[in-house]
Amino acid sequence: MTAQAAAKTVVFYEKPGCGGNRRQKTLLQEYGVELEVRDLLSTPWTREQLEAFFAGLEKDAMVNAAAPKIKSGELDVAALSRDELIGKMLAEPLLIKRPLLEVGETRVCGFDIPRLNALLNVDMPVPETINSCLKTDKCSSH
Repeated sequence: MTAQAAAKTVVFYEKPGCGGNRRQKTLLQEYGVELEVRDLLSTPWTREQLEAFFAGLEKDAMVNAAAPKIKSGELDVAALSRDELIGKMLAEPLLIKRPLLEVGETRVCGFDIPRLNALLNVDMPVPETINSCLKTDKCSSH
């Protein structure tokens, strides 16, 4: 096995059926990371919980750019305050950038491999398609 053993369990909030999340979980597991997988869309989020994942992030780094309302321009992220944007995410979790990850007490929004490598003490590569929705993915919606 070329992967280093990781000594951490990661709580991985995903959109069930998302091909990108599937690739991300596979990569983590290849590096010995144990996953506790949860449904991002059905989790009863609070504002405080989401804020912990979004700490230090700009608004555009918090959102799922492929969400239909964002992709179509129906929702203008730039026109919303951070507080308004989080309110929209609470009402419609599909707007949240995925995955959300809990590594011990640390919260991570998006699959940030350099940050995860440091948190998990592993050396995962950065596959070109790890954060992309591929046309071959069979997702019902983004």
